[in-house]
Amino acid sequence: MALVAHIVILHNGFWILKWKNWTFNLIDTPGHADFGMEVESASRVIDGAVVLIDSVEGVEAQTKGVWKQLDRYGVPTRMMFLNKQDRPGASFKLSIRSLLTHRLHPHPMVLTLPIASFDPQDYMHAEPGIQGLVDLLKWEIWRWNEAGESTCYPLPTDVQALEELEFIPSHHPIIPQLAPARTQLLENLSMFSEDLMETLLALPSEPSSYLGIKYSDIIPHLRKSTLENKILPVVCGSAIKHIGTSIAMDYVGELFASPLDVPHDSAKNAPLRMLAWKVSWDQKRGWMTYVRVYSGKLTRQSAVLNATRNQKEKVSKLLLMYASEPVEVDELPFGAVGVVLGLKFTRTGDTLVSPGAPPSARSVMQDIVPPKAVISASVIPHSHSDLEPVQNALESLSRTDPSVRYDLQEGQILVHGLGALHLEIVEGRLRSEFQANFELGKRRVSYRESLGPNYDPPHYEKPLITNNDKADIAGTSVVVALDIRPLQDDEEGSPLWDGNLVLNKAGVAIPSPESSSTANPELLIASGIATALSSSPHSSLPMSHLRIQIREWSTPSPLSLLTGASAIIMRNRIRKAGMGSLMEPYSFFKVAATEDTLGKVVKDLTEHGAELQDLGDGISDGMDEVVGYPVEGNYIPPDMLSPSSSNLTGSGASPKLRRFVHALAPLSQMLDYNSRLRALSGGHGQFDMVNAGFRVVAEPRKMEILREIGRA
Repeated sequence: MALVAHIVILHNGFWILKWKNWTFNLIDTPGHADFGMEVESASRVIDGAVVLIDSVEGVEAQTKGVWKQLDRYGVPTRMMFLNKQDRPGASFKLSIRSLLTHRLHPHPMVLTLPIASFDPQDYMHAEPGIQGLVDLLKWEIWRWNEAGESTCYPLPTDVQALEELEFIPSHHPIIPQLAPARTQLLENLSMFSEDLMETLLALPSEPSSYLGIKYSDIIPHLRKSTLENKILPVVCGSAIKHIGTSIAMDYVGELFASPLDVPHDSAKNAPLRMLAWKVSWDQKRGWMTYVRVYSGKLTRQSAVLNATRNQKEKVSKLLLMYASEPVEVDELPFGAVGVVLGLKFTRTGDTLVSPGAPPSARSVMQDIVPPKAVISASVIPHSHSDLEPVQNALESLSRTDPSVRYDLQEGQILVHGLGALHLEIVEGRLRSEFQANFELGKRRVSYRESLGPNYDPPHYEKPLITNNDKADIAGTSVVVALDIRPLQDDEEGSPLWDGNLVLNKAGVAIPSPESSSTANPELLIASGIATALSSSPHSSLPMSHLRIQIREWSTPSPLSLLTGASAIIMRNRIRKAGMGSLMEPYSFFKVAATEDTLGKVVKDLTEHGAELQDLGDGISDGMDEVVGYPVEGNYIPPDMLSPSSSNLTGSGASPKLRRFVHALAPLSQMLDYNSRLRALSGGHGQFDMVNAGFRVVAEPRKMEILREIGRA
């Protein structure tokens, strides 16, 4: 039986793919910042990721953002695909170096080499392109013709015979690189495998010794090192021309983890345990819940318990997705990724178990952390009769995409998203999927407020219970003692709490009440705290960068009074502390412009409050001050493998030579940057941006923000 590998190609969709002897659950998600929730949910359930890199740009800011998401969820196996090798300026060498410079992995392992052309003259003329690949492990060369058809040629195991190949000229510049590249690959790999090192040491000291080692003798060592994250396999090609994609799929099957390779309950009759990693709405099928089964098996028409929300659910149908063709099945076994129809209460990130599962099996699995919104817009229904349908549509949309948040502020509906593109997608989905009738108002960024200066000292410096810790609700006096202070510089808030840190009595971080069952007092109190933090009494802005620890509480009847009481107490404490500093979202910008428009671009950035980080040629992104991983011990291919890469850093003074500006800018000043850059650069400019978090603003800017939101 072929094993199932769960992989994501980060370049939305999910489908089951049969490839040779393997079955892949393939989750394809964009890497753009505005699709951060898609990457989050996919990263939570996959066992391997193929990350695509533009060979002209190298590692970019968003690449590192995606890499951190994969780290956060502990994705065990990864592969790098150096894409767009056919573009002018593509550099195989600089792409490898960028992996080290940006500290993605200390040991990138090159498995394939690009052949720009089979005509050596194209190398002399610096012609861009890719016509073939060298597979260093299988020791063969692949060639693609103009029709996209490929031919595979085995390579000889003798160095001298490499100069007498019929399918490639003897003076081709790739020929002298073949034997050294394979030799260094095996030597580098042997540093992580004693058995392979012993095999290499037993070989005679001849130039051809390493060429005769069979693929079947190498792949077990490569797979073991990949599973242990000791190496990062690197392949290359051009996806748009289907060059290198089949080779990449082969190595995904050979190297990536299957469900059996990751921690799991191996008992034969293990109780059902699965995670809902995505929820979507379909006009014909209704709510579709995408799940991964981590133990046991799920059968149709069965009942399950949502352990996160303590709700029982009824399964109606089970589907497997084969591209756009869903196939109804009777069960989803261990390791399967499929779709469940009929679940009414389940949201993204919920844990589902058997109703009769023991308490030990009902624990909630690691949650999926939705990125926080940084931009918002008002939603204006066309008429009063459209108000309720619009609110229902927003509620449904927030269920399918937890990064979409909406609330009511001063009589208007505000929808919050991850960026301008995200809001455009939200607007389109509300109209097309939910038939809502509305207009979207002016976009504005989402600000935050911090704790004011007059906050109370902690409870160990005063009596344990004071009047500030009491609230009267429903005729009952309820006590909730909280320690509240700003986060210190060396403390980090939780993304689940919008940059705040909420601790229980023992000092352990409390999960977000949105993703937890509210069965115990501390979670009930946390729910009230979340309500109070969502809107400051001073500015109506969400509160951020607070450290809150629950110290003590009374036991009212019913226990649910703790939620309302803690919200009242928290809000009173924030009001007493006074208005704190305001924070606004900043973003890192990487702007590409021609040399003759560089001055205009820099001037525009500085006039809009940007801090310039670096001016360069795109090798560095100007965002990290840390030193990259050392080159020693890694194979760095020569420049000649990418003949047109000189276009990146050419010494000529051509006004069309691209230059890169790296800047940190307030998002509020950059909402219309796409049109501004187009006008400044004559249509040639491009930019990428990635969220840089919130920063405290100066007093003049604070007054501007208060006037903007109608609080001054």
